[in-house]
Amino acid sequence: MENIVTQEILELIEQKKFGAVKQIIISMNGVDLAILFEELPPEIWLKIFRLLPKELAADTFVELDSDLQEALIKGFSDKELKEVISELYADDAVDIVEEMPANVVKRILKQADPEMRKDINQLLKYPEDSAGSVMTTEFVDLKSHLTAEQALQNIRKTGIDKETVNTCYVTKNDRVLIGTVSLRTLIISGPNEEISELMDANPISVTTDVDQETVAKTFKKYGLLAMPVVDTENRLVGIVTVDDVLEVMQEEATEDIVKMAAIVPNDKTYFKTGVFETFKVRFPWLLLLMISGTFTGLIISSFESRLTLFPALIAFIPMLMGTAGNSGGQSSVTVIRAISLEEIHFKDILKVIWKETRVALLCGLILAVVNFLKIFLVDISLFGSTATVIDNIIVCLTLLITVVIAKCVGAFLPMLANKIGLDPAVMASPIITTAVDIIVLVIYFGLAALLLGI
Repeated sequence: MENIVTQEILELIEQKKFGAVKQIIISMNGVDLAILFEELPPEIWLKIFRLLPKELAADTFVELDSDLQEALIKGFSDKELKEVISELYADDAVDIVEEMPANVVKRILKQADPEMRKDINQLLKYPEDSAGSVMTTEFVDLKSHLTAEQALQNIRKTGIDKETVNTCYVTKNDRVLIGTVSLRTLIISGPNEEISELMDANPISVTTDVDQETVAKTFKKYGLLAMPVVDTENRLVGIVTVDDVLEVMQEEATEDIVKMAAIVPNDKTYFKTGVFETFKVRFPWLLLLMISGTFTGLIISSFESRLTLFPALIAFIPMLMGTAGNSGGQSSVTVIRAISLEEIHFKDILKVIWKETRVALLCGLILAVVNFLKIFLVDISLFGSTATVIDNIIVCLTLLITVVIAKCVGAFLPMLANKIGLDPAVMASPIITTAVDIIVLVIYFGLAALLLGI
């Protein structure tokens, strides 16, 4: 659909039918327009943007890629830049400023009005990934002595410049938060009922220094659409809205995914990350895993001379290491998810290990039986493997034991990491697989030495 619209717009611009172009784009949503801009050639970005009404232009600008935003800003006159900035909410303006080079930031701040400039500078002072860094300072605050009718009049006057009016915040003269009241409550209440009687006097709030991931969890826990942010003296300084939380959740999920794949987190998109930059975020983990992987090589080397007497055992090493690694990975991913959702805590570690042990025993027993039959029916009968009954028993016992250990390790390490303040995601597949590989070889060769006397 986007390609059809893009082509139509390009044809209309070529025919200089800008009125027809305007009719198309003003009927579109800001998000869809941002996607459209990415499909259009850079030389017509300014022409298209200048056709948009101020409010739609601001909504579109917020959704644009940072490189596209920078290109437009460089093409804007001071008047155009001032109009766009004046339509932005403070938190959106901060997001833009954080992505821009210093010369562009200087120009943005110059064109912002004093109040906007103050809000931007204030939000930029908060620690990265904190509640303060993702909040907006545009909210509706009310006094407890107002009636419902007076509150609604207040919202009509000031609400046009606020990010949301669905929830209003009740404060004392010194901005101390004392309650919240929903727009719905104000509408359905009697006009003379006071806010003090209608408000929720125990609002859910966070302080400015709380981690953004904790903010997202609080939103989910209480089913919020907006949440007040207070300072250490409980004075209201801003609110976090649900759209900001969705972005936080995406960031945190992306960060966990890349950590679980043994990659250093990076804020840039795939195509915006250069080759050398991509190398820098991948290489450290690869180097660490390669060095740790040499321990498995050392274990195999120490048994090399003895394994030549039983070559059939060598063929099963990849299968054992792969199965154990997969078993540990399953447990780690499950436990990491449960930790992130606060379903389990470190105090539950014995319960978790007990559950994983029982699951592992069931998995290990069935895998061992299937593997025992497979070696006789496939490896020996069809492919002429020289594996003996003792070899088969060693392989299957190793499989059972390592699946149990791998699942317990996969559950234990993320919980331990979380307990000592590390991100549980760093204990996912790569590290756990490496640790389990060593355990597999030690158990495998230990059983071989015991039962075969090597």
